[in-house]
Amino acid sequence: MNLKERSKQLKIDIPAIFIALREKETPVIAKILAGVTIAYALSPIDLIPDFVPVLGYLDDVIILPLLITLTVRLIPADKFAECRLMAEGLWADGKPKKWYLALPIVAIWVIVIYSIIRIIWF
Repeated sequence: MNLKERSKQLKIDIPAIFIALREKETPVIAKILAGVTIAYALSPIDLIPDFVPVLGYLDDVIILPLLITLTVRLIPADKFAECRLMAEGLWADGKPKKWYLALPIVAIWVIVIYSIIRIIWF
């Protein structure tokens, strides 16, 4: 699988992991790792900031695919295949149909910005 195909697969795997997180058949350890993977994928905070030359982006290129691969291996294959099919339906029109799933991330950003403003002004 070349890099372009792998990046397209990641676009489906991340939502599929989120869907698998909510399934009863997913083992507990896979749910914990799935939560970490989703949090890392959506988090604006990286282990190595992106402004650090080369290393900042290598962090995203190496750590995120490793987390995704490990999470996928812990989820039963048939269940993850089902979750991938559901995830493909999310991107049918070019954007997710369930946009409200982004609200927790927006809420985190609002809290962070509010906290920074509060620290600066008070």
